[in-house]
Amino acid sequence: MSIGAVLFSDMTPEASWQDEFNAWYDEEHIPLRMKVQGFIGAQRYKHTEKPGYLAIYDMTSADVLKSDAYTAVKSNPSGLTTRMLAEVSGFTRYIGSLLSWQLSADADQQRLLDARYAYAVMFTVPADRAAEFNDWYCQEHVPMLLECSSWLGCRRYLIDDGEPEPFTHLAIHHLSSLDALDSPERAAARTTPWRDKLAQESWFKGTYAVYEKCGERFLAETNQ
Repeated sequence: MSIGAVLFSDMTPEASWQDEFNAWYDEEHIPLRMKVQGFIGAQRYKHTEKPGYLAIYDMTSADVLKSDAYTAVKSNPSGLTTRMLAEVSGFTRYIGSLLSWQLSADADQQRLLDARYAYAVMFTVPADRAAEFNDWYCQEHVPMLLECSSWLGCRRYLIDDGEPEPFTHLAIHHLSSLDALDSPERAAARTTPWRDKLAQESWFKGTYAVYEKCGERFLAETNQ
């Protein structure tokens, strides 16, 4: 099955019950979703610069989250799930439909999913500027980043729904090393005339976060 959508969600537990949170996420929260038709897999990450965890759920399409099977899981939480979701902070939840995959010459989709680091970038792009923004990102920005050997690829999504911010576009860059973020290739990609032109517009303010892979990848029961 091909990945047509993602559910991208952050949560931060208190340090005193972080171990309980991780056990709940790994043993209950994700496994229940891996039983729902249309989920393909999931990977957890930890923030590299602050407390908190990210989960990226890969799905065939965003419609999976409207299915009866998913509704049954989400609408009937266990007592533990109710408590965990009530007590975490920094909660975010974004649903995105695929715009593009772009891979380096020596990477494939599986290598991206197995990459040690995920670098997430979110923008709120006005509808009348989306076409040029997408052209710049796909035609210039990502190809220049992929000239760095540690930059394995990028997958981009149009955000269909989410909270707490009204983001419209999500890019998940997969890196084998954090050295990529300080590379000359990235510096060059951030100083082109096209990017400078877009950067003059008031909406061109990205939100950035870096994550390190946490635990092994989960697979939907139908993929195991």
